[in-house]
Amino acid sequence: MVDIDDLMRRIAIRAASDGADLPACVGAAQVAQAEAQLGFALHPVLTRLYREVADGGFGPGYCLLPLLGPGSSVVGEYLEQREASVGVEYPVWPKGVVSILTWGCGMYAAVDCLDPDGRVLLFEPNAYGGGSWADCWYLHSPNLTAWLESWLAATGWFDEDAPDWDDVSGPRPWEHAAVRLSSGV
Repeated sequence: MVDIDDLMRRIAIRAASDGADLPACVGAAQVAQAEAQLGFALHPVLTRLYREVADGGFGPGYCLLPLLGPGSSVVGEYLEQREASVGVEYPVWPKGVVSILTWGCGMYAAVDCLDPDGRVLLFEPNAYGGGSWADCWYLHSPNLTAWLESWLAATGWFDEDAPDWDDVSGPRPWEHAAVRLSSGV
């Protein structure tokens, strides 16, 4: 079992040491506003990141998106993707899955807020071959805490400096993608 308090402490230390000027943390009012706009609760670990570390600006890749605000944000990206998925034969984005960072080229790391573990997914639109978007969804990590631990330890598939690159397993197809996309959940 992961000690979440310890994990948040280690993430805050790493985020501060990466040298970027971090934005201020969000408060309870911003979390409530985000959840009201999303229509569901954020995963508790994700909420703690935004409340205790910073409003984005840290993490792997291009860093976590801000929770709210103009431009690219967790809430903004979700609402845009879900709007594009309503009433179409092949929805792109499942309900309850929020983008937390971009990898570039249209790819996102996303957290499934409807999953108790907060699985982390990869959306890779460059894999789209027509028809269902299910082939564009991959499992990054079975839970958000393991994903964060892999970032801290530089052992994720996304870390160019992973010490044992040959032992790092990459994302695999998300087996629930087709069901989640077709059901709207």
